[in-house]
Amino acid sequence: MFRSIRRLLATGLIGMLAVTEAAHANVVVVLNSRDATVQLLDQGSHKSLQTFPVGKEPHHLMATPDNKSLIVASSMGNELVFLDPKTGQVQRRIKDILDPYQIGFTPDQKYFVSTALRLDHVDLYRYNGRDFTLARRIPLPKLPSHVAFDAKSTTAFVTQQGSDQVSAIDLASGTVRWTLPVGKLPAGIAMTPDDRYLLVGIMGSDYVEVIDWRARKTVKRIKAGAGAHNFRAQGDGRYTYVSNRVANSINIIDQKTLENVGQINVPGGPDCMEITADGKTMWVTLRWIKKVAVIDLASRKVVKMIPVGRSPHGVFFANSSNRL
Repeated sequence: MFRSIRRLLATGLIGMLAVTEAAHANVVVVLNSRDATVQLLDQGSHKSLQTFPVGKEPHHLMATPDNKSLIVASSMGNELVFLDPKTGQVQRRIKDILDPYQIGFTPDQKYFVSTALRLDHVDLYRYNGRDFTLARRIPLPKLPSHVAFDAKSTTAFVTQQGSDQVSAIDLASGTVRWTLPVGKLPAGIAMTPDDRYLLVGIMGSDYVEVIDWRARKTVKRIKAGAGAHNFRAQGDGRYTYVSNRVANSINIIDQKTLENVGQINVPGGPDCMEITADGKTMWVTLRWIKKVAVIDLASRKVVKMIPVGRSPHGVFFANSSNRL
């Protein structure tokens, strides 16, 4: 009899755990940078599940290469906070990472790069699958912001909002290979899938600057909206989106033709974007109005506005589309 009861209790407990895990399998992680919190939303019901504190000014986040952790960069807290990418629960913390604003792994997974926006340097860490060892600290002129990489992991490209430049950092030597002047307040930067061009969001104006990084020159300006800021690829190897924080819109960029091919109107200062694995839905943080927008990409319409904390920035969920 007692064995039967124990079996029932064990089975029930396992069942409850399974239900809990399933309920949180599609959690949406939102960084409320002004509140210094992480907020978890349910992707299906759009309801808030939990809010908890992290270090000051969490701005950006990304999954580790093995997808077993989600790294939240707490810039003013000088630490990296690792979350379970499916449930959003804290796994571990790494302290004494100075001002991690934007972060990224090289495609070959050998290096982890952190831009220190307020301290005017870029940190290059060696990465062994778990631990980070500082290899080089590279000074840059003013406000190093976002980062992108070439496909062969030879170079990190960093925008500098305070000096209106893009710099190419040689990863092997940890030195600046070249610096190119661009438009005012360059922010987001992304490499096209063919590894040929860099796309730079010119936040102080209304366009995307296209750089032939091998020739080290600007070859085109793609008209977007005022405050062109950040990128998120559709995942089909063709299209990418650029958020326009001032114009309250998102433009669709054809990465083959380098043309603006569409627009989505989104109020409230759209910033970071995430797209579901089926490519049908986009979630966007709205910096100015403490909300996250859910967009139906087929109709290009906002279908839901979800209240969150102050100045929401990074957004992530595990069941997302490819990032190229």
